[in-house]
Amino acid sequence: MTTLLQEPTPRTRPGGGARGRLGTAVLAVGLLTAAFNLRIGVASVGPVLSDIQADLGLSEIVVSLLTTIPVVAFGAFAFVTPALSRRLGLHRLLGATMLALATGIALRLQPGLAGLFVGTVVIGASIAIANVIMPTAIKRDFSHHVGLMMGLYATALSVGAAVAAGATVPLLSLVGGGWRPTLGLWAIPALLAFLVLLPQLRHTPVRDPRTHDVADAPSPAGEPTVRALTRDPVAIAVTALMGLQSMSFYAALTWVPTLFQDAGMNAHSAGWMLSYSALLGIAASLVTPALARRTRPTWLPVAVAVALTGSAFAGLAAAPLSAAYVWMTVLGLGQGASLSLSLTYIVWRSPDARHTGHVSMMAQGFGYLMAGLGPIGLGALHTATRSWSIPLMALIGLLVLQLWAGVLASRERHVLGVHG
Repeated sequence: MTTLLQEPTPRTRPGGGARGRLGTAVLAVGLLTAAFNLRIGVASVGPVLSDIQADLGLSEIVVSLLTTIPVVAFGAFAFVTPALSRRLGLHRLLGATMLALATGIALRLQPGLAGLFVGTVVIGASIAIANVIMPTAIKRDFSHHVGLMMGLYATALSVGAAVAAGATVPLLSLVGGGWRPTLGLWAIPALLAFLVLLPQLRHTPVRDPRTHDVADAPSPAGEPTVRALTRDPVAIAVTALMGLQSMSFYAALTWVPTLFQDAGMNAHSAGWMLSYSALLGIAASLVTPALARRTRPTWLPVAVAVALTGSAFAGLAAAPLSAAYVWMTVLGLGQGASLSLSLTYIVWRSPDARHTGHVSMMAQGFGYLMAGLGPIGLGALHTATRSWSIPLMALIGLLVLQLWAGVLASRERHVLGVHG
């Protein structure tokens, strides 16, 4: 079974030299710039989903695959990250994912269905690998500032989602109203992230003379196995929380604009509502890790996040337009807090970077495979019932399970009973 990182000395370069304050700051900016791109490829699709469906003549279930495929890819390709990181090293692999992400977005410019769906798979694979790398890199390079960096990381994810959701429809007018070139514009931030990461990529990686693996890469010695983690209650709880909160997040990301349009809202306003919600998620993502560290009982932040999200779904089912800003406010706060908590527990429940890598792979691998059911499941329920009430009630039911997983994940203990 493949494994992830060995624990290196904090604040060291891949090549082994000491990293000063400037180098650490540049690394932090590079990681956060990359994180900004990790939801854009999915969040930009929701606001133009109706355009894509009308242009290509797709059913609701088929068109929902455009947001389901990346989420499933987040899970499936998470498991290849250890092998790739051994060959390239963490930072070089992260740079490669940004180039691959830009390529996948550009493929959507090709006419027909093939380019659209192949590009979507490439986007999902690129993000999957980066998803696993990020918590591991933060635990390794910023071990004394984990709460701050995880808050900033979750915030960068939310900012990217907010910008993509809010700017995609206005960008339509800049490119003549075509959804393909509009989606293609989102390759530019990925290329910029690659440029910001270049200082980390120019160093020739040091390799182990026995294994020829890169120095900042996996080591099979003394590592926890996935098999052991799949039997560990802490790792299972963290994985379940990641999967369940992601399921509701991507279901809402995909279908909330369509829900508003079905209720009579225009496409521009529907896209703005999603962006507005994501903006509130930014604030929640930033402050939640620090608040959760100090709050007692430890499960209270999880319960508040679930309650906010459930209130939003109930309101959208009952009266989507009469209090749209209220529902999207509490949805943004609830989902932003849930995302930040699920990512932070990956790090907090791991005693070191080696375990963080494995927990990250398991939580995001299995978790996102589970989350892929959200968009397509919500679309199928809507097709079957011709309403949004029953699909939204189903999401509320899943929140009960999310609360259970979050309460277990919030307990202050490490995976496999390891002491940090």
